[in-house]
Amino acid sequence: MAELTIGDVAPDFETITDSGDKVKLSDFHGKRVILYFYPKDDTPGCTTQACGFRDNYAVIQDKNAVVLGVSPDDAESHQKFKNKFSLPFPLLVDEDHAISEAYGVWGEKSMYGRKYMGVTRSHFVIDEEGKIADAQYKISPQDSNDLALKMLG
Repeated sequence: MAELTIGDVAPDFETITDSGDKVKLSDFHGKRVILYFYPKDDTPGCTTQACGFRDNYAVIQDKNAVVLGVSPDDAESHQKFKNKFSLPFPLLVDEDHAISEAYGVWGEKSMYGRKYMGVTRSHFVIDEEGKIADAQYKISPQDSNDLALKMLG
């Protein structure tokens, strides 16, 4: 699981959103992107992280930025999560965890002594040219929004 660092070119990807639309990271060239990874829709930590970005979305947009959430859940799960919490940004489907692997956030986890593969909560701020401006691995749901906003300036 190789971690990305500041200055690296952000790996491009193509996937579908919660609404079934195709999307590529390169579609957002010229804007800053907060790309955040979370383990599972509608769980306490993931809801805290998503709602933090939701509550600051107008500020994020004013800074020429967008938010994209990524998890291994399918489009139907994303749609329910998005609707339940009125999330104003797309949730991206990563069922094969190819995006998570490209960003170094897919790996072995452990809970209650059981080992399994999953997403490490993380976020990346990507600049207008598609380079990593900030990379936060193993971040808490509460800190993710604050640090991403701080990075946008």
